[in-house]
Amino acid sequence: MGNTRGFIEIDRLDQKYEPVSERVEHYNEFLIPMSEDEASKQGSRCMDCGIPYCHQGCPVNNIIPEWNDLVYRKEWEKGLELLHSTNNFPEFTGRVCPAPCEASCTLNLNNSPVTIKSIECKLVDRGWDEGLIKPEISPFHTDKKVAVIGSGPSGLACAQQLARAGHKVVVFEKNSRIGGLLRIGIPDFKMEKQLIDRRMAQMQSEGVEFRSNSDVGKNILIENLKDEFDAIAICIGSEVPRDLEVSGRNLLGIHFAMEFLSQQNDKISGKTLDFNQILATDKNVLVIGGGDTGSDCVGTSIRQGAKSVTQLELLSQPPETENKSLTWPNWPMKLRTSSSHEEGCDRKWSILTKFFEGNEREEVQKLNCVKVDWQTNSDGKLEMQEIKGSEFKIEADLILLAMGFIHPVHEGLVNFLKLDLDSRGNIKANEIDYKTSLNKFFVAGDSRRGQSLVVWAIREGRQCAYSIDKYLMGKSNLQK
Repeated sequence: MGNTRGFIEIDRLDQKYEPVSERVEHYNEFLIPMSEDEASKQGSRCMDCGIPYCHQGCPVNNIIPEWNDLVYRKEWEKGLELLHSTNNFPEFTGRVCPAPCEASCTLNLNNSPVTIKSIECKLVDRGWDEGLIKPEISPFHTDKKVAVIGSGPSGLACAQQLARAGHKVVVFEKNSRIGGLLRIGIPDFKMEKQLIDRRMAQMQSEGVEFRSNSDVGKNILIENLKDEFDAIAICIGSEVPRDLEVSGRNLLGIHFAMEFLSQQNDKISGKTLDFNQILATDKNVLVIGGGDTGSDCVGTSIRQGAKSVTQLELLSQPPETENKSLTWPNWPMKLRTSSSHEEGCDRKWSILTKFFEGNEREEVQKLNCVKVDWQTNSDGKLEMQEIKGSEFKIEADLILLAMGFIHPVHEGLVNFLKLDLDSRGNIKANEIDYKTSLNKFFVAGDSRRGQSLVVWAIREGRQCAYSIDKYLMGKSNLQK
């Protein structure tokens, strides 16, 4: 590394945000980017640790120490090239990835990991600003055609890699706009959608064709795709939400989180809603589920002017700090507070939902809950027990279910093809070739591995593209 004493001489610089009072008044990104000098200094903190455990933590196998050093030396173009060699969309991961690489950083043993995520974001944003990111058009073209079903991060990564291998690629998206949950699920204050638009433009210049409003298995016949394309990649995500089957579930005012988030994203995009929007304005909002989607519901509710926001989690509250001697360099279980939580939210742990109460108009008014205790049984597994006498009620006019997703939608494509599924209802395929049980059909992303991170979807899309290219051509020069 260029500055062997950087990690000693320079302190970690955490991400900076607009003040809460300002950022809750709009839906734009509120992250204050690092300056070039700040990024350079932070890059110098990457120590010569011998074994870069950050590689272990990064699903796309980013070559982190090398591009950290290039940023330190302000060799931006070389650093950007190295970053793109493993990650098609670092501006996505630089914003929405939880940064498992930083958890694996050697300096995290002292609670001061390199700001890898911020450096990544600065590197790619500067690349766009300086006009360094251009279409990478294949110098040759094969006679092979590949269909990619789904335009989320796995589908986009798969499509871009295959186009760069010289194949004709068509992406089918059931929604009116390209991007999958990147587009309809992630709030603009976390990732503005022009980031997707400019990648689309790049991919179109590389030869990728996008077809929106194309729901394969419904308004697009699967048999036609089988006849027209030499290979088909299924990248449909995991969209079936986990429901809460308790009394009162059908009361008005109880919605899945994605219904709520997608409507707000539609509104920001300028799309006219042909139905009443789900709004948190002047309401007591209750978010059930403590993950990222729940956090997005919190931030959106606050911006819509909610009277109050409460978030419930079934599991017990994690510790504020982990025992690094036991967990490092693996992803630790510890308390994480998002920027949305900082904006104003009452968080409650170890809470089990019992039933909903409504009024005479069948509108939800209250949630009946009970506190639970988690204990390890004789088999070493955690068991939940209700705490007697701990029952209580929470007033709520709007309840958002953000308890994750269980598997991809089976209706239509999956059922028609009769694809083999795993025990969780995901499309069955391994991580070696990503082949499904049906010839020339491949699968990648959340529809294969289950609900996961954007960075994992990009990795699987790239690896699936490699497998498809090898299947079509006998070998592949693509980098996984």
